[in-house]
Amino acid sequence: MPRILLVEDNAMNRDMLSRRLIRNGYEVVIAVDGQQGVDMALSERPDLILMDMSLPVIDGWEATRRIKAEGATAKIPVIALTAHAMAGDREKAMEVGCDDYDTKPVEIARLLGKMSALLEFVSRPT
Repeated sequence: MPRILLVEDNAMNRDMLSRRLIRNGYEVVIAVDGQQGVDMALSERPDLILMDMSLPVIDGWEATRRIKAEGATAKIPVIALTAHAMAGDREKAMEVGCDDYDTKPVEIARLLGKMSALLEFVSRPT
């Protein structure tokens, strides 16, 4: 069962998304701010991270930079999630180290497809 770190400060979004992920066979651990997301990436070693970009303490952009800068967590795929889909956000997400990008409100089938593709890529033998 793949372990997903969901970094999301909005309680309604956290609840909805975590329930849907669990229903689809994922184990979910949750962080409520960017710093906690960085700390939990190191301690939990998830298979994939869903990173909200608008977070307290440190934002998702900086949290992703820090996760990707650590040797122990650099290869964990990160999908950026944002409600503020502005021109250039996808490119900015990729620049800070995100492996994919999705918009809110989350369309669960689309997100699950992106997650599946990244998890399959990570688990392939090298």
